[in-house]
Amino acid sequence: MSVPKPHTAMVLAAGLGTRMRPLTDERPKPLIEVRGRALIDRTLDALAGAGVNRAVVNVHYLADQVEAHLKSRTDMEIVISDERGEVLETGGALAKARALLGDDPVFVANTDAFWAPASSQPVEALAAAFDPGRMDALLLVADTGQTLGFDGAGDFFLQDDGALMRRGEADSAPYAYCGLRIIRPQLYDAEPVERFSALRVWDRLILQRRLHGLVLDRFWLHVGDPQALKDADMWLACHGG
Repeated sequence: MSVPKPHTAMVLAAGLGTRMRPLTDERPKPLIEVRGRALIDRTLDALAGAGVNRAVVNVHYLADQVEAHLKSRTDMEIVISDERGEVLETGGALAKARALLGDDPVFVANTDAFWAPASSQPVEALAAAFDPGRMDALLLVADTGQTLGFDGAGDFFLQDDGALMRRGEADSAPYAYCGLRIIRPQLYDAEPVERFSALRVWDRLILQRRLHGLVLDRFWLHVGDPQALKDADMWLACHGG
């Protein structure tokens, strides 16, 4: 079953960026630049290219800077979800913004990672693969052998039907979450506006086999700290993007 691709995205831009210090002492992490392009703009560029015309962006740390920067975007409507009072993490942010998201499926995007070569194609592929008859959330995942700046043991195993399972007690897993997903926003109807991780929702979906994954078809760069930023800059200098 295919559905119209989402035209709204929730963009997570409220984090403190503590691992990126001292670069984030006076600049929020989403505005850190990789080869002259702010991280949040790399995310929004890919979404806009896939037809997203409305982005709900949460803000907390150095929020005024993020809001001022976003005023330069003329290719989509920007709606601010204000978390100045308390940063709510990846789950609480969606619960707070629920009324702004509507009832159709939406993209949810992080701002600390991107893929190369740069393109909206992975966003479009995710939209084409989303089937609400079988899934409530579809995550873009990367082969851990095709990443830079990711030092974890992997997040997920991918089942034959596309359902995801957490790594659990295994030493490693072949796939890492890329920071982009499609969800049914109704998942957050009953969630309280409090600080919690989206993992709480994902674990419930895993038990129901309603959390699925799609493998990214290109290289993934995670920019979590100053060294990863330098590595990403060098990688792009060599490979383009």
